[in-house]
Amino acid sequence: MMSDGNFHIGDKVVYPNHGVGVIEQISSRTIGASVEKYYLLKIKSSSLKVMVPFHNVSTVGLRRVVRNGEVQKIVDFLTEGECDNNADWKYRFKENSERMRTGSLLEVAAVLKGLLLLNQSKPLSFREKKMLERARYLLVSELAMAKNCEENYVEDMLSKALAKCKLRFPEAAEFEA
Repeated sequence: MMSDGNFHIGDKVVYPNHGVGVIEQISSRTIGASVEKYYLLKIKSSSLKVMVPFHNVSTVGLRRVVRNGEVQKIVDFLTEGECDNNADWKYRFKENSERMRTGSLLEVAAVLKGLLLLNQSKPLSFREKKMLERARYLLVSELAMAKNCEENYVEDMLSKALAKCKLRFPEAAEFEA
């Protein structure tokens, strides 16, 4: 995990469960006898402003957006990575939830691919559909920020990677009901 004070203004970061954002300022305020420093970040999708105290950085899992080398790893994984799905729904859902919580984009990609594989043999449950939608959103938004490009460019890239192993990358519209 990153230690405190490791981010700078303008850094692109991921705040797990909120998505990608940019650090807009670093402030401090005095509470009693102690001075607390915190980051103010703006979440891209919602324009929500979030304050993260330095001492909470590792607890919430704040991290930098993936770098280009990692982008390639994710694309390679979607193309040829192995996925094991637990046959038991409850265990599978628990494992996938834990993967999503790690905040690692590679784990998120593994959840996405696993659910797409599963969906070939049977329809996903409502909760697994929601998880697939979340994984899709997290992948697309972070990769677009990492590559500094439009989301549809990333969607295209992921579609091509998955097509190589006969999987279809779902479109955002499929989740809107």
